[in-house]
Amino acid sequence: MKHISISIVLLFSIITMSGHSYSKDKSQAEENSYFGEKPPGLMPKLFDPKIVSPEGRFDAGWFSPDMKEFYFTRRDEKNKKRTFFVIRYEQNRWGQETETDIKWPNFSADGKIMYVGKEYRELTDKGWSDPKSLGEVLRQTAHGLSISANGTYYFPLFEKDFYTGDGKLSYSRLIDGQFESPVQLSNEMNEGKWIAHPFIAPDESYLIWDVVREDGYGQSDLYISFKQKDGSWLSPKNMGPQINTNLQESAPQVTYDGKYFFFSRGDWKVNDDGSRNYVGKKYWVDAQVIERLRPKQ
Repeated sequence: MKHISISIVLLFSIITMSGHSYSKDKSQAEENSYFGEKPPGLMPKLFDPKIVSPEGRFDAGWFSPDMKEFYFTRRDEKNKKRTFFVIRYEQNRWGQETETDIKWPNFSADGKIMYVGKEYRELTDKGWSDPKSLGEVLRQTAHGLSISANGTYYFPLFEKDFYTGDGKLSYSRLIDGQFESPVQLSNEMNEGKWIAHPFIAPDESYLIWDVVREDGYGQSDLYISFKQKDGSWLSPKNMGPQINTNLQESAPQVTYDGKYFFFSRGDWKVNDDGSRNYVGKKYWVDAQVIERLRPKQ
């Protein structure tokens, strides 16, 4: 009986040690996916990994769904202009960056389609195809495109000048192989100026975007709306002082595994010649901040 008791204790010890080892390995693998950065909690923190941000020059970037590619931008040291790069995760480590002509890509849920502006590329055995047009449905769009898991486009629609600040949140569904004409969301959803960069949840249960509103904290803020069972959208909600400040918050994104919420925070810099350019940094936070805003059913 004594031998049996000792065996049981040893067995539980082995299981416990194995569990701790697995948990540690899993945590380490997750950190490696984000360039060794320790994941955030419920307070946003700067995402500025040194491998893509020597001397703090990193602007913004985004992962492919399999976390094997990271497309990003930073200021070029020679001419101070924004330059686009891609870096790949190979043989259990991040490789060397290379310049790329791919700018601000989005991806389909299965990672087989890359959306860049008003064009898309398909993944083939030889890599990404040449760009192809997304068609007339996106002719009057600008400042952001997001795609749900079933292929529905969400975007700001500009019926006049792109730079008037009068964009309207709209969507277009894929029906029988064709995209329908853009459908604008309600006036309540489209209240405010400079509506841009919508992010639609893969299941379309919520939509996040940046906009300047009177009840905001200063410049553009991030707002969220949740979809009800009948397909209507609840009143947009400011994501609060934990996310928004008197600076400009914009460009919301959620990682493909749904764990982390990324966004940009920055301000406008006035140059010597009087022109302005936006200088921002990427922040990330646990995606539970979204769930905490979700209304109780």
